[in-house]
Order: sequence, then structure tokens, then C-alpha cells
Amino acid sequence: MVHAKSWTLKKHFEGSPTHSNFELKTVELPSLKNGEVLLEALFLTVDPYMRVAAKRLKEGDMMMGQQVARVVESKNSAFPAGTVVVASSGWTSHSISDGKDLEKLSAEWPDTVPVSLALGTIGMTGLTAYFGLLDICGVKGGETVMVNAAAGAVGSVVGQIAKLKGCKVVGAAGSDEKVAYLKKLGYDVAFNYKTIKSLEETLKKASPDGYDCYFDNVGGEFSNIVIPQMKKFGRIAICGAISTYNSTRPLPPGPPPENIIYQQLRMEGFIVNRWQGDVRQKALKDLLTWVIEGKIQYHEYIIEGFENMPAAFMGMLKGDNLGKTIVKA
Repeated sequence: MVHAKSWTLKKHFEGSPTHSNFELKTVELPSLKNGEVLLEALFLTVDPYMRVAAKRLKEGDMMMGQQVARVVESKNSAFPAGTVVVASSGWTSHSISDGKDLEKLSAEWPDTVPVSLALGTIGMTGLTAYFGLLDICGVKGGETVMVNAAAGAVGSVVGQIAKLKGCKVVGAAGSDEKVAYLKKLGYDVAFNYKTIKSLEETLKKASPDGYDCYFDNVGGEFSNIVIPQMKKFGRIAICGAISTYNSTRPLPPGPPPENIIYQQLRMEGFIVNRWQGDVRQKALKDLLTWVIEGKIQYHEYIIEGFENMPAAFMGMLKGDNLGKTIVKA
């Protein structure tokens, strides 16, 4: 018999999550039926969207999310024992799947690339960066791109793809260590938003002509200062609003409407699962190729131990991580 450990939402979040919001439960899994596989988690992801998506859970439900897992027992010929897959099993150590929602790693995935990247740069966060920048913003060479949370899981990939496409890239991050990392990645301008005197002045100095594309992971007051500096026909990809997720106060008012009207700006929110099928496979192939060729660098912030899932989640929301937060089970 296999016992699965799962982290559940004990109590809905009010403000910043705490350990008391989570409960670790153990359940005995049934024997496999024909067509099913038993999965053991190798790596799990924690992401900002979970802070919002948890509102849809009932108290006692398991936290949602992806993991890289190994098939340890199989009654499904498509997934023999030993197969490594990406599964949306949630915060659990073991799970049973009928195989329908499992995704095998690319046949071209080399041994030199960590399989955990299937949760990050060559997975959901990389795809978010790819489609947000190339489809929603539609960047072209020579344009100027502004990215916030630029050293995070999504932002660090956005900046590197923008550089690959011939753009000037300006990035904001929350520590001097992160700013140094952005400069190593090739950002043209990078700054610590916590230590500058004026965000408005810093943005003007970084790009006096303004910005063609703004990839927004932060929202709130930050966006109100960026949006008036957009060029005419500028595009804004609204990927996240991490500055507001834990807030218990009323949100700040939005950007001045006249900026959006007279600069004829386009703002669009998006969720990465919009892109499926061939376009998604092409994007994954591009990301894998860029990583193998060294054109996209990655940094994983790895926390050891399944028991540390809540701590990893809370730390990620506070910005402890450089790059993608991953829990090694």
C-alpha cells in the first residue's frame, strides 16, 4: 500500500499566508485499475497564481499545482514504469492518474538539462513569458521593453527573449543581488525599486523616449507610474499583480484614463493555457533549444523537502527567490 502525503488548504488566506493556513494529510491510495499509473513527485512548483486560485478551493481541499513526477507503477502501456512526466497533481507526494493529462518530456530533452525546468523555463513560466511577450505584446526588434519582478520565474525569461529579439530591456527587481543577476542576463538597465528615490525619474532616465511594451507582473502603484511613460500604440501584457495579492487594504485607483486613450494603448490580461496544441509545442521546442544553446540562462531557487511546500510558497510571495522556486520532494 502506498501512502500519499498532501498539503491541504486548512483555512482561506486573509492577507499574507501563514503556516496555520495549511495542513499536511496522509491518505492510503487504492490499487491501480487498468489504464492507471502511480506517480511519485520528484519536483513541485509554487507560483503566485496559487494565492489567487486558492480562493476557489474549499477549506480541506488539496492545494493545486504542477509537478515533475516519475511513474513508479503502471497499468498503462503509454506510460511504463520509470517514465518522467509533468502532472497537475497538486501538492502531493504520490498520486494516481489515468494518463489523460500527463505530459512526457520532449524526446530531445538532454541529460544535461535538469528535468525540474519542465516546471519553469521550459514549462509554464517560460511559456507565460514567451506568449506574453511575443503574442500579447508582439515585440519587434528595436523596441524598448519594461519588465517588473524581472528576476522572478517569468520576468527573467521575458527579458532574455526580448534581448534575443533585438529589444532594449529595462528591468526592476527587489534586491541588489537580483539587479546584478539581471545585468549578467544582458538587461540594458536594471534597478532595485526598493532603494531608488523616484520610480518615475528612474524610468525616464532609463528610456527618455518611453516604452513600447510593458510586461507587468506586479500591478498596483508600480503600473500607475509606468503607464504614463508608454509610447503611442504601446502594448501592456498583464501577467500578474503580485503586489496586490496579499493586500487587505482597498486597491489603489488604476492608471489615468487619458494616458490610455490619447496614447492609444492596448492592455490585455492573459493566462498561459490559452495556447495549446502546435503553437504550445513549438514554444516548448524554442525554449528548450535556447536553453541548450545557452541563449537563455536559468536560475532555480530549490527548497529541499516536501514538508517545506508552505514555506517555499510563502517565501516566493515575499520575493525570497532568484529565478524559479522549486521544491525537491
